Amino acid sequence: MSGNTLGKLFAVTNFGESHGPAIGCVIDGCPPGMALNEADIQPDLDRRRPGTSKFVTQRQEPDRVEILSGVYEGRTTGTPICLLIRNQDQRSKDYSEIAQTFRPGHADYTYWRKFGIRDPRGGGRSSARLTAPTVAAGAVAKKWLLERYGTTFRGCMTHVGDLAIGFESWEHVPNNPFFAPVADVTPIEDYMNALRKSGDSCGARVRVTAQRMPVGLGEPLYGRLDADIAQAMMGINAVKGVEIGDGFASVAHRGSQHGDSLLPGAVFESNRDGGVLGGISSGQDLEVAIGIKPTSSILVPRASLNTAGEPVEIITKGRHDPCVGIRATPIAEALLALVVMDHALRHRAQCGDVRLEFPPA
Repeated sequence: MSGNTLGKLFAVTNFGESHGPAIGCVIDGCPPGMALNEADIQPDLDRRRPGTSKFVTQRQEPDRVEILSGVYEGRTTGTPICLLIRNQDQRSKDYSEIAQTFRPGHADYTYWRKFGIRDPRGGGRSSARLTAPTVAAGAVAKKWLLERYGTTFRGCMTHVGDLAIGFESWEHVPNNPFFAPVADVTPIEDYMNALRKSGDSCGARVRVTAQRMPVGLGEPLYGRLDADIAQAMMGINAVKGVEIGDGFASVAHRGSQHGDSLLPGAVFESNRDGGVLGGISSGQDLEVAIGIKPTSSILVPRASLNTAGEPVEIITKGRHDPCVGIRATPIAEALLALVVMDHALRHRAQCGDVRLEFPPA
C-alpha cells in the first residue's frame, strides 16, 4: 500500500491499523547527535490521547511510545528511528454489524472498491488512530527545530461547529480540553453537551502557527513550502480545507491592501501571506488554518448500501468523537513541524553555503 511516507530528507513512514497489535512510524533522515528519549515525545502524545475528557472518544489508550532503534546512549545515530505505540483498548465487536455495509462519510466504500478487501475494525488503516505516530514523529522534528533555529509550534481551535470561539491568549490553550484560546469554555461545553445528547456531530476550524521561522525554506514551483503544508494538512482525517495566511479572505482584498509591505530593518507591516512568499518562507510566522468536517460515526440513522448492493439503514455505535476537531490541534502542529523539518534539511543540503546578511551591516 503506497502513500504512507511523508517527506524527502526527513521521511516518516506510518504503519499499523486501529485495532491491530500496535501502530507506529519509522523516521529516516533525522540528523545524528541530538539527545532524544521517550520523555521528549510523550507530552505531545498525551495531548492527542483519547479518553481525556467526556467530549472525546472514551477509548482508553495510554499511547506510551517506545523507541526501538536509531538512538544510542540517549542520542540519535542518524539511522532510522522506529517509534512504536501498542494498542490496548480495542473493541472490535463494536464493528461487527457494519463489516458488510458502508458508513456514510467514511472510507469504507472507497477502500473496498480500491483494494477489494477492508479491515472494518475501527476503520482499519483509515482511522484517526493513525495520527498518533504522526504526533510522535512531529515531537522529534519540533525538538531539532527548536534547538537549531528556536522555532516553536502551537495551535488552537477557533470554531466548533457554527460556534466561533475567538482568541484571547495562548496561555488558555493548555487549560481546557478543547485547545481553546479563551478563559471561559462554558459556551463550548454547553454546545458539545447538546450535540452529544442529539447523537449528532459537528466540524471545527483549527489554527496552527510556527514562530521564529528561518528565512528561505521552500522551493519554487513544485517544492513550495505552502504547497507541501497544504498536502500534509489534507492528509489529516476529515480535513476538507486548508488556508495559508488570510486564505480565502484574500479573494475580497485589493492588491493595495493585501501585500505585506517591507519596512526598514526587514520588518513586515503585516502577515496576510502567512509567512510564505513564492513558496519560500519569509521569516514571519507561518499561519495555517484547517477546516474539519463533522464526525461521520453518529447515532442518527442514515441510508446506505451493503456489499450486495442492497439498501440498508446505518447507525454507527461504539466510541467516537462527536467533534474530531477537538483533538486535531496537536496533529496539525506535528504535521507543520514535519514539513518545516523536511524543508530545513533540504535547504541546508542545497543552500547551506549561502551567506547573505540583510539588512547589510
